[in-house]
Amino acid sequence: MTNSTRILCPQLRAKLMSADAAAELIPAGATLGMSGFTGAGYPKAVPQALAKRIRSAQAKGEEFKVNLWTGASTAPELDGTLAEVGGIGSRLPFQSDPLCRQQINEGKIDYLDLHLSEVSQYAWSGFLGQLDIAVIEVTAITEDGRLVPSSSVGNNKTWMEQAQQIILEVNSQQPMQLQGMHDIYYGTALPPERKPINMTQADDRIGETLYRCDLDKVIAVVETSAPDRNSRFAPIDSTSEKIAEHILEFFAHEVKRGRLPKTLLPIQSGVGNIPNAVLAGLNAGPYKNLTAFTEVIQDGMLDMLKSGTLRVASATSFSLSPSGIQEFNDNIDFYRDKIILRQQDISNHPELARRLGVIAMNGLLEADIYGNVNSTHVMGTRMMNGIGGAGDFARNGYLSIFMTPSTAKGGTISAIVPMVSHVDQTEHDVKVIVTEQGLADLRGLSPKQRVKLIIENCAHPDYREQLWDYFDRACASGSGLHTPHILSEALSWHAHYEQHGTMHRLRGLKSTA
Repeated sequence: MTNSTRILCPQLRAKLMSADAAAELIPAGATLGMSGFTGAGYPKAVPQALAKRIRSAQAKGEEFKVNLWTGASTAPELDGTLAEVGGIGSRLPFQSDPLCRQQINEGKIDYLDLHLSEVSQYAWSGFLGQLDIAVIEVTAITEDGRLVPSSSVGNNKTWMEQAQQIILEVNSQQPMQLQGMHDIYYGTALPPERKPINMTQADDRIGETLYRCDLDKVIAVVETSAPDRNSRFAPIDSTSEKIAEHILEFFAHEVKRGRLPKTLLPIQSGVGNIPNAVLAGLNAGPYKNLTAFTEVIQDGMLDMLKSGTLRVASATSFSLSPSGIQEFNDNIDFYRDKIILRQQDISNHPELARRLGVIAMNGLLEADIYGNVNSTHVMGTRMMNGIGGAGDFARNGYLSIFMTPSTAKGGTISAIVPMVSHVDQTEHDVKVIVTEQGLADLRGLSPKQRVKLIIENCAHPDYREQLWDYFDRACASGSGLHTPHILSEALSWHAHYEQHGTMHRLRGLKSTA
């Protein structure tokens, strides 16, 4: 199947070639900036052709790795394919591929986990070194060489500006009606040349609908016809529903107290069952004309847009289930003027999160009794995915809400621990913690005041006594009573799990008897 009718620029039409031919233009050791954000808008053909080339080189005894930069996570056809052949030397700024994660934790891939808002600034400033080739999926190319963005924007603008060369994939399965939904801002600058970003509402447009492109940088154009690979969400379970209920009750309380308007404030939501449960609850509630200023559009937001609960959603990408993709494609004309896709240094910009007063809702792996949050490292050392954009919004939003089930692994791991084994969000940035057990509003509380709320409202009953025992003994030590700890025991829960398969002290003792 050909989509040459989408390539209207003669200069770029002359660069048409196969994915295999384009992959031949990528040398070993190259640093690649690829499109893609949460399984949307990533290149579909060139990474797989590159993996074949790497495998062929390895069969000859040649070392062949590349350094991979993206917007965020991608899909098996990119991260998974390149990891499978051992072709990734370093990776940034976020990933969620199981094989890629495994190789990071085995020390085979050097991984730079970054706040998503900062990636472009790092690239502009030269902190990351030279970007050799940008590999970007687009929907179409105009006659004058402008590019119609695909289903994600991410860091694509920056990659094309900073790269020495560009390879374009033109994907005919991306609907042409995407044209006009994007807002690409060309006013970014490094200090001291920065100017205020002229946005005061989530639906303000400040940029252009198409990418600019230096045509002389383009070394290949590849035609593709392949869908985005987004995973099906598991059904919303009772734990997620309980967490959502606590958050919705909290919102109602804040509106009643006059601390939130009836239309709330712009919503930022992470991806997964719990956020989707919260969105479903908002959609079933009394709210109308809400706005979203977030990273990704997920299924729940489409439902909210359709019902009128949500008036507009600003993001950098989609993260839709197969049924969500079908819904969007079938009704794209309805959604076109209600969704704005921006580059991630705008969608996650601290200045805008603060000005708009974003309500940030994100997940966590564990929180400690004082409100510090670990979002990234299992047992302190093993990377899960990355910090993503949670820190961008937690530090700068009006409300930062962190959500999690109170236990994991069948109750053998407590999400509330004496001290987190890794800190991503400090107690200063965490305003609210929620589990299915309840909600702890930590605003205006000292560390020891936070302890009571977190243990009593958020910890699972099986672990409350053990947490109180730790805290009481820490207070009785008479040392450092602002934030009492017993340093010899602070991480003992994690060590106990590693040794005995549970954080529960008594169960662990019984299991070894």
